[in-house]
Amino acid sequence: VVGFPHDIKGEGIYAYVIIDEKVTDHDKLRREINDVVRDVIGPIAKPDKIQIVSDLPKTRSGKIMRRMLRKIASGDASSLGDTSTLLNPEIVEEIKKGAM
Repeated sequence: VVGFPHDIKGEGIYAYVIIDEKVTDHDKLRREINDVVRDVIGPIAKPDKIQIVSDLPKTRSGKIMRRMLRKIASGDASSLGDTSTLLNPEIVEEIKKGAM
């Protein structure tokens, strides 16, 4: 989960979700995720955007590159910096293509 610029709130919640199973109805899954977050944490914590991804960009040590995820979520995917040090650089393109 990362923050992104939101016109009304100032900062919105953007969730990247990895699913192990094959999902055909992504909208239904997004509604279910929002329902669980609302019930467990509260309505204020519901993500504004949810993107289903197969993986997240990670360094060789396993740390998730949140800086890249924030830039993609904010719509600035043109200047992500050096991705050559990532364990899985191909996932960045997949996430950029699926960004809402």
